[in-house]
Amino acid sequence: MKIKLLGTPEVIMQNPQSKHNYFGWPTVARLQNGKIAVVASGYRVRHVCPFGKTVIAYSDDEGKSYTRPAIVIDTALDDRDGGILAFGKSGVMVTSFNNTVAFQRGRADSTAYDLAYLDRVTEEEEMRDIGANFVISNDCGVTFGEIHKSPITSPHGPIRLSDGTILWVGRTFSPDNSHRIGIDRIEAHVVDPNGGMKFVGAIDNVDDPQLGFVPLSCEPHAIELPDGSILAHIRVHNKKNQREFFTIYQSISHDKGRTWTKPERILGKIGGAPAHLFKHSSGVLISTYGYRYEPFGVRAMFSYDNGKTWDIDNDIYVNGISLDLGYPSTVELSDGSLLTVFYACTEKDGPAVVMQQNWRFEK
Repeated sequence: MKIKLLGTPEVIMQNPQSKHNYFGWPTVARLQNGKIAVVASGYRVRHVCPFGKTVIAYSDDEGKSYTRPAIVIDTALDDRDGGILAFGKSGVMVTSFNNTVAFQRGRADSTAYDLAYLDRVTEEEEMRDIGANFVISNDCGVTFGEIHKSPITSPHGPIRLSDGTILWVGRTFSPDNSHRIGIDRIEAHVVDPNGGMKFVGAIDNVDDPQLGFVPLSCEPHAIELPDGSILAHIRVHNKKNQREFFTIYQSISHDKGRTWTKPERILGKIGGAPAHLFKHSSGVLISTYGYRYEPFGVRAMFSYDNGKTWDIDNDIYVNGISLDLGYPSTVELSDGSLLTVFYACTEKDGPAVVMQQNWRFEK
């Protein structure tokens, strides 16, 4: 596959006039009114800090310009990631998650500034806010309702099936981001438009004795195939040493998420992750993912046979600066080209920002 980049990478979310100038883990989506929306965790200080808020920005000119990021979810805790789904005539769901106060305090890079804030978070506030959270808009993202809780989390949120069903494939929520062997797993849930959730099925965790460790399966994303099957890409890594094993596995359900095939690895041992799946109008299946090894960047893989085989490791963006990057997602523009949104650091020791790259592919 040949990728043709259209223009240069552009920064679309930043806050340079403030110390709260770190944005990460975005998702892009096309809304029912034709606008492009990008959500992320923003107005942060660093990769892990207690100040994260889930924000959204809109473009009504095919990504040429965006509104200033507006806050959608702002709990007393660190609201991380940002997933988005447009559903129905005017529904929009935005997802996020957070971690405990103790987790925040335990981070090696916690500063007096962080700790002073955490001292003000009460136990009641923590109990109220902790979790995988989401909000729903019924007016195409103009206003959002109350926070709902989810038993699972994923960076890019749920998907909409061809029959209108909202299906969320995610990892069971872990409040302290630990690897709870025998507890954590990838599950599929149906979400109703009012915020209720119903368990559908689960994907077996990766279990390969030859690895020499028990890997963590997390951060999945799914897509419905033309025959109604659901394909999921799962981030799988060694919790103790991600530099040793950090890759993507694939699993498929032929019964709307109730049962799944045994996950199979489709990238090298340090191939990169997590993934976002998207089907182009040409029928080509595209999965974009971050690559956190030198030279650092964002890559795409392509499938012409609905996931049976993949053309992997095609560069969309090469950073060469920092491994703190990735979490790409993609939409198709009106001219058939693609717009991939991701986060990265643009200078050494600088804050992460949300960026985008316009591109096309040729077989």
